[in-house]
Amino acid sequence: MHIAICDDDKEDIERLRALLVEYGKMRDINLRIDAFETAVAFTNAIKKNTYDIIFLDINIEDQNGLDIALKVRKEMGDVPIILVTAYLSYALEGYKVEASRFLIKDDLDRTINECMDDILARLKRRRETMCFSCVEGDINLKLSDILYIEVRGHRSEIHLKDESYHMYEPIGSIEKRLKNLDFFRVHQSYLVNLLHVRKINNYTLTLDTGREITVSKSRYKKTKEDYALYVGRSI
Repeated sequence: MHIAICDDDKEDIERLRALLVEYGKMRDINLRIDAFETAVAFTNAIKKNTYDIIFLDINIEDQNGLDIALKVRKEMGDVPIILVTAYLSYALEGYKVEASRFLIKDDLDRTINECMDDILARLKRRRETMCFSCVEGDINLKLSDILYIEVRGHRSEIHLKDESYHMYEPIGSIEKRLKNLDFFRVHQSYLVNLLHVRKINNYTLTLDTGREITVSKSRYKKTKEDYALYVGRSI
């Protein structure tokens, strides 16, 4: 597993590196860690390397960490970005760059293992596939590619970014199959993959494609709680 750390404080880099090395030994995972002390060095590296996880300091002398995170999103898509900060007040800004987690520097000893366990579990889920018996035939789909599932008349429709598939399996049955896989029933007619949710406001959920989905009043509070837990468990 290839990990990048970008922080302008050498001591903070070495502390985080040591914690990650210890985690790798404990979980029997081979970790390759690259560290960068400037934004320029890091942004040059992401043009040449593929990283599985990125730890990024929000406060970097030569450039704002959130601006760097936006460049990461442009170059590397949905790679998990862990924002590391000395101040909790900065962490909320991370929602703008779709950060996976927020860690406070003073709490790293306590939070790093749980953070890594969660991120690795999410990465594993992104690789999982499931077979669906569709009108178009038996289709094996990568779960992370599914945006949402919608009830259309007597059929359920699976929506991906550029295509859709149709099934006669009830959405309630599909919901049970996708339990604990970050799919949430936000409406009687919609089952949504939280991986693709970008915001929830005024009973409307917005996906990363710009598609807006109505959240029912009875499920709105629970949906907001589930989403908040998904995007920021460590805050």
